Amino acid sequence: MPIILVGRMEVLIKEVTTKKELKRFVKFNIELYKDCPYHIPGLIADEMLTLSRDKNPAFEIAESIYFLAYRDNRIVGRIAGIINHRNNEIFNKKYARFGFVDFIDDEEVVDKLFGAVEDWARSKGMTAIHGPLGFSDLDQEGMLIEGFDQLGTMATIYNYAYYAKHIERINYSKDLDWKEFKIFIPKEVPEKHLRIGEIVKQKYGLTVLKFKRRKDIWPYAQRIFETMNQAYAHLYGFTPLTSRQIDFYVKMYIPMVRLDMITVIIRKEDDAVVGFAITLPSLSNALRKAKGRLFPFGLIHLLKALKTKPKVVDLYLMGVLPEYQNKGVNALVFNDLIPTYNKVGAVYAESNPELETNSAIQSQWTYFDIEHHKTRRAFSKQL
Repeated sequence: MPIILVGRMEVLIKEVTTKKELKRFVKFNIELYKDCPYHIPGLIADEMLTLSRDKNPAFEIAESIYFLAYRDNRIVGRIAGIINHRNNEIFNKKYARFGFVDFIDDEEVVDKLFGAVEDWARSKGMTAIHGPLGFSDLDQEGMLIEGFDQLGTMATIYNYAYYAKHIERINYSKDLDWKEFKIFIPKEVPEKHLRIGEIVKQKYGLTVLKFKRRKDIWPYAQRIFETMNQAYAHLYGFTPLTSRQIDFYVKMYIPMVRLDMITVIIRKEDDAVVGFAITLPSLSNALRKAKGRLFPFGLIHLLKALKTKPKVVDLYLMGVLPEYQNKGVNALVFNDLIPTYNKVGAVYAESNPELETNSAIQSQWTYFDIEHHKTRRAFSKQL
């Protein structure tokens, strides 16, 4: 159940300026949801790294501010204000973002938190604010508005149902939604996918690349994220990752991947990465057991989850170069991964968020049994 505090002590807003305060900022999310069976806590160390102006290369193109709300010396809310200058330049806008937002069910807390971040955005010359968004598309984004009784994933935000009600009360409105699906794993690769896959390989000179040793993926790691930059360029809120950001994410994610659940499609003539899929066994239950900490036992839970035969897999990152989209390249991905999922006994895959306007990505599930089980929303407000 959400925390609801009684009494009317004044809510005080304080900017986060020290590492100790930043840790409190990160831990508040875990404390607020400690009794919620659907919330998946992130790793404290990872979120500290993301929010660190000294360590996250996103700060080459962005700036931020963090606020905590206190009542009677107890933290009752948090919010980050972010300005992604690169994104504003690309789309010729003056938008701020709000993100990393959590609060108790209290109007005064919400009013003062959002008031603080809106005042900051105005002081920076911004004309609108939207979110929840992070520094990049690889940060969690979108406020849950449907699916509160569904287990969260490593890649997504879980929030109580009262969040959206407060957001709308203070005059934020829908910008757009993301949909999430359970995709049930068929016992065999659909016949049409097999045919399309063979045609695509021959027509475009493509091949499926698999890795048996972790060191073999490193030469392709940078290229995977460069392909992602091109594939995601048109998506809401996306900003191409810089070289330093790519290095940052490569070092963060590649060591934890499971090789049999990665598919890379290359063009044989020049070894270019045309498409890719990075999928993982669901880490949701392992992260719940870790409770935000790798040590002393969190790492054991995560390593066990990565090596086990999972019932659920997460479709973490997938992308195809724009010139190959809608040409059947995704069939090659499914033709490779479906037998792998069946081998380990997976029942379904979590799609993770897909823009409601992205009909191309959703049409790829036509030949699968799917369930739309979650929806999340980006809200915006003119300043």
